[in-house]
Amino acid sequence: MDSTVEGLNSGNAADVGEPFKRFGEWLAEAEKSEPNDPTAVALATVDEDGLPNVRMVLMRGYDEAGFVFFTNFESAKGREILSAGKAAMGFHWKSLRRQVRVRGPVETVSDEEADAYFTSRPRGSRIGAWASQQSRPLESRMALEKAVARYTAKFGVSEIPRPAYWSGFRIRPVEIEFWRDGAFRLHDRHVYRRPAPEGPWSVDRLYP
Repeated sequence: MDSTVEGLNSGNAADVGEPFKRFGEWLAEAEKSEPNDPTAVALATVDEDGLPNVRMVLMRGYDEAGFVFFTNFESAKGREILSAGKAAMGFHWKSLRRQVRVRGPVETVSDEEADAYFTSRPRGSRIGAWASQQSRPLESRMALEKAVARYTAKFGVSEIPRPAYWSGFRIRPVEIEFWRDGAFRLHDRHVYRRPAPEGPWSVDRLYP
């Protein structure tokens, strides 16, 4: 049992950084045991009709401000997040039999954050951000390869700037749930909630 939640009673107050500290401890363990991409996370959004969409992305950073990932803002997830202003994500670490769920409003990262991360990406990935009209119909694989070739020639050996439509989102959680597998499906579940991203956390133990 985690020391932060042992003996927990419903509705207890939690330190502002407590769920993020706990997430960091779990992620560090996952980085040692997961065979591939421990930062891979299922990202859920909704379209204008309220129909959910979910796909895997890579979390590229987190702190007490929230969880960050990057994408093409003209993609399906980009458009849906910009419209709804909220999203959810779920981490599943099969090697540890654990998962973490996150929900909350979403903000865009600063241009400085987006530029710094874009510059850190492999050159081929930066070319791809220019060449791919993400989530839109593609007439053929050859058309994509031609676009890659065109932008490769355009930028040559010069620096590749970040496209205006490519940036990052930060989910500012108002709910974070930690789930750990238990025998006979009697799992351990603890959920941290707060009324707003700047508010105080409370923490509850949940029935499995």
